[in-house]
Amino acid sequence: MSTIVIVVIVVVAVVIVGIVLASARRAKARRDLGRTEVEAKRDDVGFERREAAKRRTDASVAEERAKRVTAEADLHDERASRKEEELERDE
Repeated sequence: MSTIVIVVIVVVAVVIVGIVLASARRAKARRDLGRTEVEAKRDDVGFERREAAKRRTDASVAEERAKRVTAEADLHDERASRKEEELERDE
């Protein structure tokens, strides 16, 4: 009977060790997945920041172009006004 008890104890111990090792592997896998997710989220944040900076730069460039085009339009208006005045004086 003592042999049966020893075999049962050894089997139970092996099962418990297996359960502990499986739990440890799952916990490590969860931690690794968590780290990967955090890294991916940080990459997403970096991407969004870079995109925001790019959009701001694009907006600044567009604003400068608009100012330049407005100045050119004003210059053309001035030239047109001067040429109209010249025409009226010549008539």
